Amino acid sequence: MTSAPSPSRYGSIAFTAPVAKRQEAAGSISTYGRFRADGDDIGSVDGLDPRTRALVVAARSFFIATVTPDGWPYVQHRGGPPGFVRVLDSATIAFADYVGNEQFVTIGNLDADNRTALFFIDYPTRLRVKVFGRATVFERADSPEFVDGLLAVDDRQARGHRAIVIRVEATDVNCRRNIPPLYDEASVRERLRLARADLLDEIRVLKLRNRELEDQATAVAGSSDRPGSILSEASPARAEERD
Repeated sequence: MTSAPSPSRYGSIAFTAPVAKRQEAAGSISTYGRFRADGDDIGSVDGLDPRTRALVVAARSFFIATVTPDGWPYVQHRGGPPGFVRVLDSATIAFADYVGNEQFVTIGNLDADNRTALFFIDYPTRLRVKVFGRATVFERADSPEFVDGLLAVDDRQARGHRAIVIRVEATDVNCRRNIPPLYDEASVRERLRLARADLLDEIRVLKLRNRELEDQATAVAGSSDRPGSILSEASPARAEERD
């Protein structure tokens, strides 16, 4: 007999009283209500499972949400080469803050309130992951080796003045509904390469079979020209023509 699901840290953060009221009206409270708990501290933080870790370190982009001191939500896109987001341990994510337009909305919001949410999407597999966490900003002037290490990806050194480290509080994997399957150029080229390789293999097999059939046809034709061969005997019609 399996035990009933216990409240989760994600549920304690996301399923607030107004959210639960909406769930109750829609009838989904029976699914999500059991994961809800009152208060923020319901035990240890969620770790990153292997699937989530793989998605994070392979990400070329993600979205980060913060809140202004006045309560306005703010979402910003972050992008870079695969590997620009690092998983330092089972509950810590880090990435360099590349040089941008210097509005500093995200950084300023984190200075006032370190709570944040990250949203990762793997478009080819249509998998999306939400991450709640608390951020710490490391300035390059104070931690040059750490920041420079995050700026370096595949022997390339990006430009940036700081790094953001997220201590994960909770995670959740969303359903795939309404996520378009998108592929970057490298993925498309790789799929075409594999498809072309399969096609070339099939062509080689067909060419080999064709040569075998040609050899068999040549052998049959050669045997038909030998005296005494059934195929070499003249038909009655040709015998009449010779007469």
